[in-house]
Amino acid sequence: MPIIIALIAALAVQPATPASASIEGVWRSPGGNSIIKIAPCTDGPCGTVVWASDRARKDASKTTSQLIGTPLLTSLQQDDKGRWEGKLFIPDRNMRVTAKIARLSDSQLKVSGCVAGKALCKAAVWTIFTAELPTDTSAPAPK
Repeated sequence: MPIIIALIAALAVQPATPASASIEGVWRSPGGNSIIKIAPCTDGPCGTVVWASDRARKDASKTTSQLIGTPLLTSLQQDDKGRWEGKLFIPDRNMRVTAKIARLSDSQLKVSGCVAGKALCKAAVWTIFTAELPTDTSAPAPK
């Protein structure tokens, strides 16, 4: 009995291990106007546009001539709670903001972009995209 109590006590003081919160994969933005691939880069994972609708390309054309291949998420580092933080590039506004990413489920990421600390933040839920990249760019990517 004392061994069981000692094991329970030892487990109770172990630091919590973050859940496996890998964010790597191919993700669809909420409106389906872009698809972003998050994969390993030199300083951690980064997210690059691999597909964009005509609308997304037009919106981004003010600041970038080539949306496909543009890194949107950079310098991502995981904290001790399994969340990710780094930089988010918003092409249509030509802005870099603080990015916070949390894995909501196997198929969803919550991506937040904040300016001025936490004063001005917007969040969106990206969904996993497992289909072939669409050939039609005149409409949003299917779910």
